[in-house]
Amino acid sequence: MRTETVGAAGEAEVLRRILLRLGPSTAEVGPGDDAAVLRVPGARIVATTDTLVHGPDFRLAWSSGYDLGWKSAAVNLADVAAMGARPLALLVALAMPDDTTVAFVEDLADGLRRACLALAPGCAVEGGDLTASDTLTIAVTALGTLDGPPVLRSGASPGDEIGLAGHAGLAARGLRILFERFRDADGRPIPVDSAVLGDDDRRALTAQLRPEPPIALGHAAAGQRATAMMDVSDGLLLDATRMATASGVSFDLRRRSLGSEPLALVGGEDHALLATFPAGEMPPGFRLIGDVRPRGAHPVTVDGEAPAGRGGWDPYADWDSGLG
Repeated sequence: MRTETVGAAGEAEVLRRILLRLGPSTAEVGPGDDAAVLRVPGARIVATTDTLVHGPDFRLAWSSGYDLGWKSAAVNLADVAAMGARPLALLVALAMPDDTTVAFVEDLADGLRRACLALAPGCAVEGGDLTASDTLTIAVTALGTLDGPPVLRSGASPGDEIGLAGHAGLAARGLRILFERFRDADGRPIPVDSAVLGDDDRRALTAQLRPEPPIALGHAAAGQRATAMMDVSDGLLLDATRMATASGVSFDLRRRSLGSEPLALVGGEDHALLATFPAGEMPPGFRLIGDVRPRGAHPVTVDGEAPAGRGGWDPYADWDSGLG
């Protein structure tokens, strides 16, 4: 009898199988959005978690402890922001080989702290766990608080305008630079030599290794009548497809509004905020990249045409591709 693997099934199918077995959610917003929303006396709490694993998510030859602390905070803060919430606290679990240096862990802690100060003032690491593992793994849970109803992926309506805050494709170009220029003849990662890079390439590497999601704009968008919102972590085309499908509409994106980055549609890990707003009500910090239309044959079109390929990131299929 043939045994199906997660690699063959892919992320979406594996997640579907898990959710079938978990039973109904008791949360206000359960699985399927950027974060869960839990009602507690007098408040709504947003909760999300994300894991970075050596190999598929980072390489120690390319990322310092500081980089990893910063990135692990940033990617979780972006999910909180995508619900329209204010980040409140991070809980961090580290699973480390026993030969990991204490200095590396201190650098990681510095990265966590500095990311919180820069991206979400008032948020801090408030606890976590340490354990041993053969593979360095960083698991972060982020908590946030809502001033009003959450902004979900499912609220876009025909006639809304589509906005993007942050980069599209820049982090994926940084990853491609790492894979193309900083591996030895056997394909093993080697340290980055920034002296051989131009300013644009350094900017792309920074977007990959230390992303700066527009965290404050998530809460601002919620206050400006955003109808739907999500964090773009797996590529604009794939995540726009998810939002359009959840909302029961179609998105038409304008290629010229995405800039000159070749990977703007398919590159992941920029952690930009994709949001929809009633026409004429897009707030500062978001740029207009398209419009919402009634459901059509394709959930997302680009300049009216269906894009080729699925685009985006699947951790079971793409982690060694260098495409982001």
